[in-house]
Amino acid sequence: MNRNIKASFAVVLFGTATLLNGCTKLDETVYDRVPTEEFVPTEKDIPTIIAPVYTNLRGMHASWQGNFDLQEEAADVIVTPARPNGWFDGGTYQRMHQHAWNAVQWQPQNLWEHCYRGINTANRVIYQMESGEVPIASGKEQLVAELKAARAYYYYNLLDNHGNVPIVTDYKDVSLPKQSTRLEVYNFVVKEFTDAIPLLNEKADQSTYGRFTKWAAKAMLAKVYLNAGVYTGTPQWDKVIQECNDIIAAAPGRYVLEADYKAPFKTDNHNSKELIFAVPYDEIQATQFNMHMKTLDPVHRAVLSMAAQPWGGNAAVPQFIDTYDPDDSRLKDTWIMGPQLNATTGAVVINYTKHLDGLALSGSNQGYRIGKYEIKIGARGALSTDYPLARYSDVLMMKAEALLRTGKANEAAEIVTQVRQRAFKANPAKATVTGAQLMMGSSYKYGYYNTNGTISEYQGGDDIQFGRFLDELGWEFAAEARRRQDLIRFGVFSTKTWFNHRPTSPNKALFPLPEAELVKNSNLKQNPGY
Repeated sequence: MNRNIKASFAVVLFGTATLLNGCTKLDETVYDRVPTEEFVPTEKDIPTIIAPVYTNLRGMHASWQGNFDLQEEAADVIVTPARPNGWFDGGTYQRMHQHAWNAVQWQPQNLWEHCYRGINTANRVIYQMESGEVPIASGKEQLVAELKAARAYYYYNLLDNHGNVPIVTDYKDVSLPKQSTRLEVYNFVVKEFTDAIPLLNEKADQSTYGRFTKWAAKAMLAKVYLNAGVYTGTPQWDKVIQECNDIIAAAPGRYVLEADYKAPFKTDNHNSKELIFAVPYDEIQATQFNMHMKTLDPVHRAVLSMAAQPWGGNAAVPQFIDTYDPDDSRLKDTWIMGPQLNATTGAVVINYTKHLDGLALSGSNQGYRIGKYEIKIGARGALSTDYPLARYSDVLMMKAEALLRTGKANEAAEIVTQVRQRAFKANPAKATVTGAQLMMGSSYKYGYYNTNGTISEYQGGDDIQFGRFLDELGWEFAAEARRRQDLIRFGVFSTKTWFNHRPTSPNKALFPLPEAELVKNSNLKQNPGY
C-alpha cells in the first residue's frame, strides 16, 4: 500500500488500552506525550485518533499464528506438517489440523486477546469523544458510528469463533464482565452494524481506505447474516441479499470485479477497486504480514533474491488441489508449484510437489505453497500487500449463495459465472456454470490421505448439499481465512475426513474460551465439550 497512507495509521497519538490479557481490566488509560486537556484535534488529526482501533487488526489477522492460521489450519485447504527443519512446535499445528485443541491452545486465545484489545481501545476512544475529553468540533456522530462498527467487527469474530462471550461497551465499568449467549452476541453485532450504517461515510477512496465505510459495514453485516443459521438456528438469506444488493447498487464508481484475479493481492493492491475493506500492511512501517515466511521453503530465498530467509511450513492439502479444473487460472494464481529457479543462475532451487507424506513429517519440497499474495523480488520478512477482509467478489458470491439456498439456483449461477469468467480466459466456455451444477455435490475426494498418496476411509463429497458451490467458494477464496466458516455452514467441518484429519465432535465448531480468562473471570462458563 501507499506508504503515506500507511504512515497515517502507523503513528498513534494515544497509547492503546493496556488490556492485553483479556477483557477484565477495563480501568486503565494510557496516554502518550500529549495530555488530552491540552489537545484540540483538527480534521487532519482524526486518522491518528482512531488509528489504534485499526492497527490492532494487523497482528490479529496475517501475523504469526493470527486469525489466518486459526481459520485455515482447522480446515481442509491448508496444513502445516512437521518438516525436516522443524515445524512440530509442540504439536500445535497437528492439534489444529486434527481438531484436538484445548483451552490453552494459543491460536484461539490469540484471537480472543486481539479482539478484546480492539474492543477496549474502541470503548476508550468512544468514551473520550462522547465525554468531550477529546473534543471533536464536527463529525463526531460519524466517527463514533465508525468506531462502533469497528467494535462490532471484533465482536463478529468472537461470535464466529468463541460464541458465548462478554459484551463490554462501558469503558469506565471495572466490574467483571458477565457472559452473554451466542444469540445475544449475534443480536448485539447486528444492532451495532445496523445502527452505525446510516451514519457512516459513503466514500470509497484513499481517504477512507482501511476504515469502516457504509459499504464495509454492509459487507460485514452480510457475512453475519450469511452465517445466521449457524449462530442462531434461523437463516437470514433475504437479509444477505438485501445488504449485497445495496452494495451492488452503489458499486458503479466505487467497486468492480477486477479483470485480473491477482489485482486485489498485489503489493500495491490499495489501488484495487475490488477491495471493500482491507488491513493495511507495509514491509517497513507495519511489518506483521509474514505469511510468505511461513509457507516458502528456506531455499526459496534464492528464487526471489529475498532480503530475508523464509521458514518453510504450511502448504496446500493435495485433495483440495485435485478439485481445480486445470484451465482455472486461480490454481496458479493462488499456489506456487513445480520447479523454482535461481534468480541469478536459472538453476532449479526447489521443485514443489503436490504430494505431502503426511502431518507427522513431510519433505521440505512437498506441498504447493501459498502464492496468492504477491511476494516481490527482494522481499523482506514482511509484505506490503494489504490483507483483504471484504472484496466485491465476496459480495457477489454471498448473494449467489443466498439465492441458491432460496430456490433461485439459475440466478445464482449467473453470478457465479460472472465471477468465474476472469479465471477461464483461455477457455471461456468453461466459465459458465448452471443452477443444476451448483446444486450438485462437491468434487473434493474426502477421506484419509496416506503416505503413498492414496485415499482410504473414502467419503467423497457427493452428499454435501450445494457442494459444488462450496467448491466455488474454495477456488475463489482459497487462503483468505474463511474456509473454516464455510465448512461449518455447509455441514462439513465436523462430518468429513481430509488429509490426516478425522471427524471429532460438533462442539469443535466453537473454540474454547481461553483457560486464562476462566481463571480471571468467575462469570465465564466454558463452551460445551471442553
